[in-house]
Amino acid sequence: MSPSHILSAYDEDLKYLNRRISEMGGLAEQMCGDAVRALVNSDSALAQKVISDDVILDNAEREIQEKAIVTIARRQPVAGDLREIIGVLRIASDLERVGDLGKNTAKRVIAVQGTGVPRKLARGLEHLSDLALVQLKEVLDVFSNRSVQKAEAIRLRDEEIDAMYTSLFRELLTYMMEDPRNITTCTHLLFCAKNIERIGDHATNIAETIYYIATGAAPEGERPKDDTSNMLGAVAE
Repeated sequence: MSPSHILSAYDEDLKYLNRRISEMGGLAEQMCGDAVRALVNSDSALAQKVISDDVILDNAEREIQEKAIVTIARRQPVAGDLREIIGVLRIASDLERVGDLGKNTAKRVIAVQGTGVPRKLARGLEHLSDLALVQLKEVLDVFSNRSVQKAEAIRLRDEEIDAMYTSLFRELLTYMMEDPRNITTCTHLLFCAKNIERIGDHATNIAETIYYIATGAAPEGERPKDDTSNMLGAVAE
């Protein structure tokens, strides 16, 4: 096979991997959005769909892993080309975890169905979800254009989600202390809120991977954090 044909085949492999990442990202984003809608609307059918869709996401990650391994073995990429494939593997892993977080949230729907989600808490969960999903959508767009500046900007915005999560955490604790009958429902909602907050963490991971693909280096400095829920939990105990 001529060098030009080898290069063309390698380009096709990369296009396949990038396309599958985009498909994984779209499904993970939909699953998480649907999970929160199912939670606040007590929609068990939608929750079950989210749980079922997780199998599709898991299969997509396996396909990406297998294709990446074959591509490395056949093409023996180096430098930037190798970073591209390693980066795709990292991002696929993050998106699979995002899907798990959506599935885990959906599993809580039946647990809170009897009491429902108070409207004020539902708004907080929806707001937190909106922040996390915007972060995820934007980082997937950055994956397409490989903008180092935008990847860094998304990484630095993670503290917005942390701050919103901490605020919701405080609110849930208040509900639990005001009326012991709220404890079971609010405990489930605390887990859901943490799942949503972690979606933002995975979006930040993806931003850092994109930075690595484009530059060959990790972003400088620690990512900003504004999650004080651990300290609040210690005080509450």
